[in-house]
Amino acid sequence: MLLSRYSLRCRAMVVLCCAALAFPIVASAQAPKEAAPDAKKTANETQELESALTSPATPPAAGGNVEGEGSGAEDAENKAPQAESINFLVLLYKGGWMMIPIGGMLVLAITFSIERGLALRRSKVLPEELTAQLGRLTQRSSSFDPRQVYRVCQQYPCATSNIIRAMLLKIGRPHAEVERAVTEATDREANLAYGNVRWLHLCVAVAPMLGLLGTVWGMIDTFYQTANLPEHANKLQILAGGIYVALVTTFGGLVVAIPSAAVAHFYEVRIQALFHEINELLSSLLPLVEQYEGRLRVQAEHLVAEVVEVQVKEVAAREPQGARL
Repeated sequence: MLLSRYSLRCRAMVVLCCAALAFPIVASAQAPKEAAPDAKKTANETQELESALTSPATPPAAGGNVEGEGSGAEDAENKAPQAESINFLVLLYKGGWMMIPIGGMLVLAITFSIERGLALRRSKVLPEELTAQLGRLTQRSSSFDPRQVYRVCQQYPCATSNIIRAMLLKIGRPHAEVERAVTEATDREANLAYGNVRWLHLCVAVAPMLGLLGTVWGMIDTFYQTANLPEHANKLQILAGGIYVALVTTFGGLVVAIPSAAVAHFYEVRIQALFHEINELLSSLLPLVEQYEGRLRVQAEHLVAEVVEVQVKEVAAREPQGARL
């Protein structure tokens, strides 16, 4: 049941990320149509400037106004064509088919960033209610009851409670065996916490390589087309245009990799801080468990049965006497 809910949540996040990625591509496909009037306007201005430069200049009259010449030069500068600004969406669209796997890496990074942000909340790893109740139960070593601690851990299922329950199941056994059980349980929970962070490291490693592959392929294609152009073609302009388009995939790969690296580092630091607090809590519980060494040995079935029996008695005590009749 938990796995089905987890898979449904991951699928929903993937669908949302794909929709967010597809919207800029659709918008970028319409951008060249909107930029067509601007291109025509620029071409007209260029033709006007060329005609003004090629027309014979009239010599200035003697004693003419110098300010008029200055104003004519300013008008010529104003009519000069200006370079268009780079449209980010159009640039991504020109990146070609290699932008598709880079976009997949982006969807993967966003999905697992959100998933780890929800899974590594304090309430999911080390709830404050659990630490507060364990603190009340362990104030006095003489009144320490493993059954009560086990029952509290069942009320708050999380990584910390799983480790404590593994420790309580070894109560009464040698100290080395208890420590080994705690270490194995801690490593198991830490691997679960680090599991999906590894997908972010995959995005950090693969996305720049995909971008570099797209750039290399774009450079090969650009030089091939430039070498096979006719003699009268402007090879320099075509070569420059092909190179800046080929670099788009490298830019896209870095855009995916850099935030993924930052998010992965943030989650690793958070996991280390949370498990450091868990180790401090376990270090306060171990001396209380060691006092039962050689005096008490329990099995999982017996401990769970005792906890359930205590819970049933508490529920029966809270019920009114008329309801039990």
